[in-house]
Formats: sequence, C-alpha cells, structure tokens
Amino acid sequence: MAAKRIRAEHPEIGVVVLSQFAEEEYAYDLLKDGAAGLGYLLKERVSNVDELIRAIDEVSKGGSVLDPKVVEALVAAKDRMAHSPLAQLTEREREVLEHMAQGQNNASIAKSLFLTERAVEKHINSLFHKLGLSEEPDVHRRVMAVLAFLRETPQA
Repeated sequence: MAAKRIRAEHPEIGVVVLSQFAEEEYAYDLLKDGAAGLGYLLKERVSNVDELIRAIDEVSKGGSVLDPKVVEALVAAKDRMAHSPLAQLTEREREVLEHMAQGQNNASIAKSLFLTERAVEKHINSLFHKLGLSEEPDVHRRVMAVLAFLRETPQA
C-alpha cells in the first residue's frame, strides 16, 4: 500500500489515490488516522481533467477529496458492523475469535495472547453467549462462531 507508506514516511505530502473500486477496507485503513491531505477517487469518475486538477489542488492545500461511492461504501460497512452480533464482543473476545478462525486451539490462543487457558475458555463462553450460540447437540459452536466472524470480516 504505497499511499499508506508515503503518509507514514512523509506526512506533509498530499496523496490522491485513484482506484478502480470503492474498497471500504482499503479506504478505511488509509483514512483512519485523518483525512487531511488525502484524496480517494474512482477512476471512472475522473474523466474530467478539471475535476482531477481540482482534487489534487485541494489535497495539496491539506484538504481532502473523497468520491461519493467511497463514502457510501464506508457508511455501509459501518452500518453492517453496528448491526452485527460481533459488535457486542469486547476487543479481547474478538482477538480470541480471530485466533479461533485461524484454527488455533485454546492452548495456542492462550500462548499467542499471553493468557491462561482458563481465561481463553471464559472469553470463548462469553462470545458464544453474545453470538446466541447455545449448547445444542447438533451444532458445533466453535465452527458457528468462526463462520459468523468470517462472514462479517473483510478478508485481505
């Protein structure tokens, strides 16, 4: 991600990203530390040279320019997460769930997160409860929790 690296190494330089798609994860990652001096435009919308020049000028002055489709994608992603059962999880529960999604067992998760296995078990039981995964003989709760995580987490 060249734009992110430029921002990190030279924060005084404005960056305008021209993209084929409104990728909300990429846009969020780029904008999460502030939008000043940033532009994110879709190539399809920059057919007018004057519009591109205006965007570059605005970003060079420390302003920001975001394509409306990028803004819509960011708002839609935030709305999805706000209505997701995953939104109820604590940061630690999400970390445990992420490690579960990587196929780690409780001992491995405990080691990775510097927790006891008992603490990992407590976090897993809590996230099962928050995700509405009751103990049913026909349902593997760990698999169901991982599937919920994978459905709602953008994959890189």
